[in-house]
Amino acid sequence: MAKKLAGVMKLQIPAGKANPSPPVGPALGQRGINIMEFCKAFNAKTQEMEPGAPCPTVITYYQDKSFTMDIKTPPASYYLKKAAGLKPVGKRNRPRGAENPGRETVATVTTKQVREIAEAKMKDLSANDVEAAMQIILGSAKSMGIEVK
Repeated sequence: MAKKLAGVMKLQIPAGKANPSPPVGPALGQRGINIMEFCKAFNAKTQEMEPGAPCPTVITYYQDKSFTMDIKTPPASYYLKKAAGLKPVGKRNRPRGAENPGRETVATVTTKQVREIAEAKMKDLSANDVEAAMQIILGSAKSMGIEVK
């Protein structure tokens, strides 16, 4: 007999750094998911990724308190900021894009870097080939104020 689905939730967790503290612990705990079991499984699955890279994760949990997780690749904006070499600024000490994208540019990336990002994100994008994936990444870069040369 198939498991009864209780719900689906989405979290963005740094690779290899899942721990029971907020926001992960409370989000899982109120749904009855074993927090330590999730943290160990997540950290084991993301150990080959770059530590600290934000990983969008879709968690499907069932009425018998079991769960499955689908870990996606980090957002395109993360890769673009890294490729452009943007330095952390602001209260939260994170790299930022342009305040007025389209009017100002904060950095530049090469077409080769965009291709590498598109190839890395290919499994999560709705593109049929690398060229179409590059167009998606180019759109993200433009909306962040990053120029592509």
